[in-house]
Amino acid sequence: MIYKFRAILDAEEDVFRDIAIQEEDTLEDLHNAIVNAFGFDGLEVASFYTCDDTWNQEEEIPMFDTGDIPGEQKTMSDYTLNLLLGEDQTKIIYVYDFINMWTFLVELAAVEEAEAGETYPSLLFSHGELPAIAPEKEFEAESEDFYSEFEDDLDDDDLDAFGGDDSFEDYGFEENWN
Repeated sequence: MIYKFRAILDAEEDVFRDIAIQEEDTLEDLHNAIVNAFGFDGLEVASFYTCDDTWNQEEEIPMFDTGDIPGEQKTMSDYTLNLLLGEDQTKIIYVYDFINMWTFLVELAAVEEAEAGETYPSLLFSHGELPAIAPEKEFEAESEDFYSEFEDDLDDDDLDAFGGDDSFEDYGFEENWN
């Protein structure tokens, strides 16, 4: 079976690509298809994120195992598309380049039979041009608990590690040690 995805840039302007890919391909294959469809050079790190029906980000699926124990963390190449996505779960978030944070909402739009003679993955449709820079994101705390209860009580003395005196004599080392 062929999965047909729409990858939408999370921006005000409509910029999206429709991609067809085999259901047995991996998230890494989908990552490569998205990179090619949008014209990225593919040199940046990326991750997929599972999400709920309203696009609330959940579990990260990275390109590389960044865990403390090699092999402990699953990566994009460990997940086939049909294992993660289907009729019950059609949405996933894709972030490319963690410096610029190109963010895409990727949705499974259709599951169809493969067309004879067609090679996959393939770009089916392209709409809009990728802007020169990634759209800015606003990150918000989900609750007031994010803010410190002491935030309003800070003054300059709280932020001065040496109590307002630049002398290092009380700390047992010389100011010009090298």
